[in-house]
This record gives sequence, structure tokens and C-alpha cells, in this order.
Amino acid sequence: MIKADMHIHSTVSDGSFTIPELISRAKENSLDAIVITDHDTLSHSKQLPEHSGIRVTAGIEISAFDYEKNFRVHILGYNIRNIDLIEKTVRPTLEARHENSLKQIGILNQHGYEIDINDLRKADGKYIYKQHIMENLVRRKKAAEMFGNFYYSTFKNGGICAFDIRYISPLEALKAIKNSGGLAVLAHSGQQQNFSLIPELVKNGLDGLELNHHSHSPKDRETIREYAEKYSLFLTGGSDFHGEFEPADVDLGDFIAEQSGIEKIFD
Repeated sequence: MIKADMHIHSTVSDGSFTIPELISRAKENSLDAIVITDHDTLSHSKQLPEHSGIRVTAGIEISAFDYEKNFRVHILGYNIRNIDLIEKTVRPTLEARHENSLKQIGILNQHGYEIDINDLRKADGKYIYKQHIMENLVRRKKAAEMFGNFYYSTFKNGGICAFDIRYISPLEALKAIKNSGGLAVLAHSGQQQNFSLIPELVKNGLDGLELNHHSHSPKDRETIREYAEKYSLFLTGGSDFHGEFEPADVDLGDFIAEQSGIEKIFD
């Protein structure tokens, strides 16, 4: 039996661990394999070591939104063959997110927070996420913690920085993965309660569902299993590990993949 965490984020997107640090943590936690699924990029695929003592592969988590039905949707892509096609699809999201973060920094600076862009950690050395802004504020003692009152009152719930970008549609994300020769898995559908989209996604090539995730209730897991059985979808799982850039108290390997997903991804 292979113990694999198939949903992990590194410093290439909004995680706080570098790829070597993730590999070390995976070994410490007795994992046999990991898939690094950074948000809206596969640039980390060029940074993976050939020999690390465990199996390490690159995937992607594409951010999407169904504006007609008002659902946030994240789709995981595995075994991507045409990386250039994926990058062409997701690069506008990366750039829009970065511009959005710059606007948020501008607003915060107008309120006296004095954020120096050159002092920010950046995804892949280029892109700024909200987590990087918060890390800077916490480090400089302008906020008490990463995901406390300041974060939720500023970046959520109608706060001064509570505005977002426009995302690609779920079908665009799905088709990009399929056209790139990959396998597409709907991520943490219980967290986003977007189960009603599954039939349409299946018609357009969805391969699997993420079952094991820290946000899923027993009822969510039951629902996911029912959809998987109905549509012959394989099941995966992962910690969705972000290190310190994640409000949930989750460690690498706390949630692992189902064997049906491991067989598909690592076959």
C-alpha cells in the first residue's frame, strides 16, 4: 500500500514550505509519494529532484468560478503532458491575482501599514498572494496572527481589501487539463458545496473526486462516494498543506489518497 499525499502547495504558489522542505517533511511523516499541486502554475515541475528517496511529481490546482450558478470551483490536474498549454490557460489568473494584491497593498498603505513590496515573499519569486501580505504584516507586528481578526475583517466580510479577480470557468479549467493529456479531479467539493456541478463536469471529462480533505464532514464524504460510484470516478485525497499559510491545523500527510486514485496517478 502506497501512502501518498496528492494535494500540497509550495512557495511556488501560496505555501510557506519550499520544495526541498516539503520533501523532508514528507519523509519525516513516512509518506511514500507526494504530488505538489500549486495554484494556477506548473513551474514547480522544473524544480523537482530526480532522486529524493520518495516519489515526487507535479500537479496543478486551477482556480475557477461558475458565475451562472455562483460556485467557486477548484480542479486538480495530474499527469499533465502539455505544460505549455496549461500555463497559457492559467497565466492570466496569476497576473490578475498579482495585480489585485498590488491594489490591496496600495489601500493598506493609504491606511498607514507601510508595506514595502520589495520586503514581501513572493510566489515563484514573482507573484504576490494575500498570504504574503499577511506574513509581512505579522512579521512587522502590524497584525497579531496570519488568520485572525485582522485578516477576516480586512480581506473578507466587506473589508477594505475584500475584492477578488475574475476567474476562468470550471469547463475551461477542465478542458485545459484534458487537452493537455492530464487527469482532472474536483478538489474539496464539500468545502465549496458544489456537488450539483459534478454531472456537467463528468460530461466534459472529469476523472475523479477528492474524498479525503480536512474540510469534509462525514456527510460530504458519503456524498462524494455516491457520486464516484454513480459516475465511475476514482477517488483521491490530500492534506491541502500550505504550512503557516493555512488557517487549518493540518500537517503534510494528515489526509492521504485513496488507493484507486494512487493507482490512476502513479500507474
